[in-house]
This record gives sequence, C-alpha cells and structure tokens, in this order.
Amino acid sequence: MSTYAQRLQAIGETARALLTQTFTAREQALLLCREVIQHCALAIRSTHRGQYEAAQRQLAQARERLERVDALLHQHPDVYYAGFVEDAQKEFAEASTLLAVLLGQPLPGFQDLKIGVAPYLNGLGEAVGELRRAVLDALRRGEMERCHALLEVMDDIYALLITVDFPDGMTGGLRRTTDAVRGLVERTQGDVALAQRMHNLERRLEKGLPGE
Repeated sequence: MSTYAQRLQAIGETARALLTQTFTAREQALLLCREVIQHCALAIRSTHRGQYEAAQRQLAQARERLERVDALLHQHPDVYYAGFVEDAQKEFAEASTLLAVLLGQPLPGFQDLKIGVAPYLNGLGEAVGELRRAVLDALRRGEMERCHALLEVMDDIYALLITVDFPDGMTGGLRRTTDAVRGLVERTQGDVALAQRMHNLERRLEKGLPGE
C-alpha cells in the first residue's frame, strides 16, 4: 500500500466516523423536531378550545424537546441550520404567542423562548392567522370588545414585522410572512367593521330607534 493510500484510508475512516456521528444526531433531532411540531399543533387546538392548562402542558413538552435538540446539535451547526430546527422553533413561537395573547399575558420574546430571531418573527406572523380565527370565534359569540382587542394585537404584530427589513436569507422569508399578515389583518378589519355595524344596528332596533 502506497503512502498516499494509507493516508487516504485514515482520512476516510475519520470522515466516515464524523459523518456517522452527524447523521445520528440529525436523525434524532429530526424526530424531536417532528414531536415539537405535533405538540405545538395540539397546544394551538387546546388554546382555541379554552383548554389553557392542556395547552401549557403541550408547550412544556415542546420546549423540553427543543432543549434536547440544542444539546444534540451543539457540535453540528451545519445540521442545526439546515431548516427543520427553525421550522420547529417557528411553530413553538406561534403556539406560545397565541396562548399568551388569549390569556392576556405578556408576550414572550425570542430570549424567553430560547429560539432564534428569524423563526421567532415568522412564528409571530403565523400567530396572526390563529388570532384571526379567534376573532371570528368571538364574532360568532357577539363579543365585539374582544374582537377589537385581538384585532389590535394583530395590527401591532404587523406594525412590528414591517420594520424588519433584512435579506430573506437572514430572516427565513419574513417578507412573505409579512405580506400574508397584511392580508389577514385587512380581511379581519373588514369582518369586524361589518359585524360592528350590524351589532350597532341591532342595538338601535332593540331600543326602538331607526336604523342608520
């Protein structure tokens, strides 16, 4: 065996060993991230149903798995930033934001959630879609004050997102998220305005006053 062959064999063995470690960590982290997304979906469902303690338990499970992912991929940044971890973090931010808003609690920041800035901001944007659903639920119940309060939060989130003007490669495609948020806010504003006019008309008719 030539000197080069011996050297290449040693390099190959080291490379395979390192790649095996990376692959194993990746597969474990991928499974955990899938579980994070599942727990976040369940948390969102529980939140809309008013089952807030159940939602908090699901988010605790998601947080625990994200912490395990961080530990697993600490020495594998190439895998950590491959995309699937940020997707899981985004879902965690979305579910955490929704629960906080519907409970009237302070909004958690990305430092509180221990996730990246880009997935946090995208998750914040995704939460607007769930807040729209909450507004529509409140509309069906005739809770106009609740509708206006939630709509204000939606608008506040949009006001923040439009100030974040950085390349998509840095923000995970935040521009697309922001564009979608604008559409959701505008549609919800229209829905609430129409419902408010109907609500006001009903109240006038109940009082025996002519409709406007």
